[in-house]
Amino acid sequence: MAFFNNIIDFILHLDKYLSLLIQNFGIGTYLILFLIVFAETGLVVTPFLPGDSLLFAAGTFASIGALNVWWLFFSLSAAAILGDSLNYAIGKYMGPKVFRQKNARFLKKEYLDKTHNFYEKYGSKTIVLARFVPIVRTFAPFVAGIGRMSYLKFAFYNVFGGILWVGLLVFGGYFFGNITIVRQNFSLAIIVIIILSILPMIIEFWKHYRKKHAIKNNY
Repeated sequence: MAFFNNIIDFILHLDKYLSLLIQNFGIGTYLILFLIVFAETGLVVTPFLPGDSLLFAAGTFASIGALNVWWLFFSLSAAAILGDSLNYAIGKYMGPKVFRQKNARFLKKEYLDKTHNFYEKYGSKTIVLARFVPIVRTFAPFVAGIGRMSYLKFAFYNVFGGILWVGLLVFGGYFFGNITIVRQNFSLAIIVIIILSILPMIIEFWKHYRKKHAIKNNY
């Protein structure tokens, strides 16, 4: 519990912690940010790491000259693209082994086939839009790998989505993060970013709930 409390505190006070990172590590801050984004997108065991909020905060520090916005853009875009590529590879080469296990009662081959069909039909939309949704962002490339989505197709949308995600948030922080009202209420701004990022999930859940409730009432 203490670990997750520390993560929450880190996310809500990114301005304070980023300032400390820059003071203590200087140019090494770019490597630390690279590793955080790479892990958040590339490892299914670390979906709790900051993504959207971290990019926005980094852009904010670039606006005051503490970081270089172009270094951030290129290095973090690379981290996001490489992270999703690793996640895809893990899903592709390790996922099927799990499905082949005889005792994998809940992981049947039909699930693999359905995943494959889903990504072949909605892959482009899923890979790009998932970039802007926490948790989903971490699992989408993994499931794409399990479903054996065409790598060329995945790679195209991975690169496009990674650059779009990093660009919008880093440059968003660069151009808007240093506005006085945002600067003075930075924790609130981070909360708003988090809420906006999970809003699609809330909407989809609500639609699913209403549809399920309507079907139940019809019976």
